[in-house]
Amino acid sequence: MITRDQSALLAPVERDLRLDLFRGIGLWMIFLDHIPHDVVAWLTLRNYGFSDAAEFFVFISGYLVGWIYGPIVAGGWFLAALKRLWRRAVEMYVAHIMLFLLFTAQIARTARRFDNPMYEHEFNVFNFLSHPDELIGQAILLKYKPVNLDVLPLYITLVFASPFIVWCLVRRPNLTLAASVVLYVLARWFDWNVASYPPGTHWYFNPFCWQLMFVFAAWCGIGQIDKIARWVWSRAAMALAAAWLAFALLIVMTWHVPALDALTPKWMIKAIYPIDKTDLDMLRFTHFLALAIWVTHLISRKWRTLHGAWLRPVILCGQHSLPIFCLGVFLSFSAHWILTQYTKGVWEQLAVSVVGIVIMIAAAWLLDRTERVPNLFVKVTEIEEADTVLESAPADRSAVAPAGR
Repeated sequence: MITRDQSALLAPVERDLRLDLFRGIGLWMIFLDHIPHDVVAWLTLRNYGFSDAAEFFVFISGYLVGWIYGPIVAGGWFLAALKRLWRRAVEMYVAHIMLFLLFTAQIARTARRFDNPMYEHEFNVFNFLSHPDELIGQAILLKYKPVNLDVLPLYITLVFASPFIVWCLVRRPNLTLAASVVLYVLARWFDWNVASYPPGTHWYFNPFCWQLMFVFAAWCGIGQIDKIARWVWSRAAMALAAAWLAFALLIVMTWHVPALDALTPKWMIKAIYPIDKTDLDMLRFTHFLALAIWVTHLISRKWRTLHGAWLRPVILCGQHSLPIFCLGVFLSFSAHWILTQYTKGVWEQLAVSVVGIVIMIAAAWLLDRTERVPNLFVKVTEIEEADTVLESAPADRSAVAPAGR
């Protein structure tokens, strides 16, 4: 029998709209970054620091897992958490396979219609179209992935492992985080990664390294960050974070301004490069943490603007992240072939970018409306049942009044 306290643990948790906001911003950035040579993509984070939208998503996913499922596991409901999280992993896996099939079909149709095989090679689907019998099996095993579909297998893996991660964090949070750090170091030292296809290749997002971001976020989500909050948001830590963000901005600017690149000391270039995304370079990890310190300081959970109309579109996208991500993959390729086949003018780049984001917002709004429909049906059913009871009730209400009243 489920007690009242246990029911409270299984009840939905109040949303932190900041997480939805930044997840929505991340979806928009992914869409823009996947459009080659798009002038609007200059607005995305990767042009101003070491980290990008990938860190956004992994951290938010890990934080939500710790925040939502930490109390459930601590309350003795590990199997309930496992069921929910594995169901989510299955949903993501099915979405990935469907996205793979539809995205590949979209590229193949575009290549044939415009007689341009460049798309097949650029998006890594040429081998699939040549040997679909072999590569469909590799795709099911998450080994073969077209370009822009690398991140979902990472999420699937992390979410699948998350019940056990949370179980360990609830019992030994600091030891679990330390084990995650050790795994990260060993993976980078011994080049551990998951095999991909074709043979000799590996996953673009190495799960043995990216798990550190996920586990650290879950560690924060279960409340461990509150224990060191006075140091994390101290003046010294925030000053150091600001200096690190400024340094990252300066280094990234050298990629675009040759004059700045010439001024960069050779020893510094040798020390910081390559800034590896596959194995989650520490420069990327620490840059994201520095950014998170300042963002959480400036934007509180009770910020009134979060409930305003201006941020509602991006928050809606963040609340429906999986379908909007899949839609964004299709839209980014559509924008790419429009700019490739017709024109790459600035106004055209602005147009496809804005139209793509508007479509994402419209889709998120429709998804939000459809989620409300079942509740409306429930209300209508309750009203109809109440009317039926009243119609069948005796005219003299005293006849059905309890004795003694």
